[in-house]
Amino acid sequence: MPATDIHAERRYDDERFTTSGVFRSDRMKVVCGYFEPGQFIPVHAPDSDVAVTVRTGSGTVREGGTDHRVEPGDVVVVEAGTERGVRADDGERFEALLVTAPPPTDAEHGPVREGIRRGEFDPRGGEA
Repeated sequence: MPATDIHAERRYDDERFTTSGVFRSDRMKVVCGYFEPGQFIPVHAPDSDVAVTVRTGSGTVREGGTDHRVEPGDVVVVEAGTERGVRADDGERFEALLVTAPPPTDAEHGPVREGIRRGEFDPRGGEA
């Protein structure tokens, strides 16, 4: 049984959000996500569902055209094919458990890598 402690896996990077893998199969991927203030996963729309469970800090989860304000204990689920992104508020670290089913492909993560490179939360011109 894969198991971890979200606190034991904790690591931050000054440049971008970090993840620590908990589990991956052909059907599901589970990661702990760690964000410094203001860091984000850029808006993208892979063919997988995602559930984001906020552990610490506060931030925003984008679901299509709606930004959901989130804080510890909140769970947000975004369906496959819907644009989504995660952003930590300025001023505090943000930690979340992210479960995707099925795991996004490497090609589907292209917009994430590009958004991080450009420092853009929303590639359509939204703020970072």
